[in-house]
Amino acid sequence: MPQVLHPIEQQILKSLLAKENMTVEELVEKTKLSIDQVRRGIEWLKFKELVHVNESQKNFVILGKRGHEAFEKGLPERNLVNFLKSKFGASCEMNEVKDEFKNDFSPAIANAKKNNWIEIHENRIHLKGYHDTTPEEKVIKQIAKSTSPTSVEEINEKEAIDLLKKRPDFLSFSSSKQMTILLTEKGAESAKSVSENVSDPYSRAIDVEAPAPVVFAAKSHPLQDVIDEVREIFVSLGFSEIIGNNVQSCFWNFDALFTPQDHPAREMQDTFYIENAKAMKFAKPDQIRKVSEAHKKGWNYQWQSEEARKMVLRTHTTAITIRTLADHDYDEARLFSIGKVFRNEKVSYKHLAEFHQVEGVVVGKKVTLRDLMGLQTEFYHKMGIKKIKFWPTFFPYTEPSLQSMIYNDKLAKWVELFGMGIFRPEVTKPLGIKNPVLAWGGGIERIAMLRFGLEDVRELYENKFGWLRSVPKCQ
Repeated sequence: MPQVLHPIEQQILKSLLAKENMTVEELVEKTKLSIDQVRRGIEWLKFKELVHVNESQKNFVILGKRGHEAFEKGLPERNLVNFLKSKFGASCEMNEVKDEFKNDFSPAIANAKKNNWIEIHENRIHLKGYHDTTPEEKVIKQIAKSTSPTSVEEINEKEAIDLLKKRPDFLSFSSSKQMTILLTEKGAESAKSVSENVSDPYSRAIDVEAPAPVVFAAKSHPLQDVIDEVREIFVSLGFSEIIGNNVQSCFWNFDALFTPQDHPAREMQDTFYIENAKAMKFAKPDQIRKVSEAHKKGWNYQWQSEEARKMVLRTHTTAITIRTLADHDYDEARLFSIGKVFRNEKVSYKHLAEFHQVEGVVVGKKVTLRDLMGLQTEFYHKMGIKKIKFWPTFFPYTEPSLQSMIYNDKLAKWVELFGMGIFRPEVTKPLGIKNPVLAWGGGIERIAMLRFGLEDVRELYENKFGWLRSVPKCQ
């Protein structure tokens, strides 16, 4: 069955049959089609193997500022010859030439000597020999008289081009890609069968089984989808979101959470400190006094306010949570926060220096550890995780403390996920928090790794289009 050709294709084939090796611009002029139509038709014909496209690069040259000056007034060496001809005996003192030519003195002397036009004796310049037109002058004249950029290939004096290249601002070069279209053997046969009257009524067969082009619609990042899902689950459980700054004082990041000032977590190798920055009013005087007393009593050392004034990139969102609880007299509350936290850690397949953390707290008169495990179980169920268990563990500012474990079917093993517990009295009492506080939290990237079956957390941030496009929007 012969191939069905579009009128654009027919026009191009007919033109190529009359003259092979045509450029796109020539086809536009010959067919009276627009340049976009010609380019589109060429792509169709290439796909059908009816034409072959040769791509080549063409280099062009035009005169620069000094090149135009040379065309109008002459090259410095030519002007030197004319200057010497005007002098008695065709010679003059070196200083007189310097005064006359100024910045052009050195190139005039050097090139005139190269051309064997002058000789120098006892500080005098003498004219000698013949002074025929040089290849450089011919090239400048050829380029200047051209109404469009001159093709470098059209210039015979290639050595002159190289010499003029070395002179600043004499020549300017550019290049452009050029396509030449010619018929294949199959295309020539099709071109011969094209109707003489290409404007006849036309109908084109449609291949309904042809594959449709793949469209990659814009969508949010998979990690952002997990963050939004976590936020929606907390809201559905009756929680309110709280937010705060990424930069916090050591008081709220460490001291208020009963972390001693000589604790290893506060060292620079674990925490990012803001250089030369200290908080002036970081807490209420009563809060500072009571927290310092809790440290003196619990850790038996002299608490330093200067240490508490230091500013850090928050190492957890708990700095926001504890300040919110301290500044509001909650009898009951359900709060959560989602945000970036920062740890001075070596980046690896399971650690990042910057990641997202989610944290939830529940304040109530009669809340218990059983309530906390129940909330965690409900959260995981809404995330599609069914197998959960809890292990006793230790965290600095909660007691008792638990570690939640979930079963990963792909890995066929139990995986640690969130930490949880009840805030210690040493945390709550100094800040005037009367009722027990249930708290839990963990890294969202770890949830995302489990969700997407990743073994390296860095894959979430590498922005590989192949992976990003492969992740379904709905799990």
